[in-house]
Amino acid sequence: MDNVRKAAVEWQGGMRFRGGVPGGPALVIDADGKAGPGPMVTLLVAAASCSGADIVSILEKMQVKLRKFLTDVKGVRAEDHPKRYLSIHFTFTMAGDGLDETKARRAIDLSITKYCSVILSLNPDIAIGYDLVLEP
Repeated sequence: MDNVRKAAVEWQGGMRFRGGVPGGPALVIDADGKAGPGPMVTLLVAAASCSGADIVSILEKMQVKLRKFLTDVKGVRAEDHPKRYLSIHFTFTMAGDGLDETKARRAIDLSITKYCSVILSLNPDIAIGYDLVLEP
């Protein structure tokens, strides 16, 4: 059953919901954006976290010792309902020993096209792009 994930989400009033793994840690998602990020921002956070985990893991296998890894992510939504994402753009900023542009781009490309289950669960017509910033 390793391929099954479960979540429980409970309404907290207003447009707030609290959810996570049943019996485990939870997070607050607020569609009004007051008590926590809204669902669409949470999706961006999930995509950035998923790809980040992949990239860190791949770079470790490439013998890179990361000192910094930061992801900024921006999604452009349709103007009309359901106001879904039309594009998502990541900016990956990283620094590390043994890190170069070739390794960084290879890790990012593998994550986006092959490994990140969140990104690969999205509608395939959503344009996914990225910028890379390497720091010394």
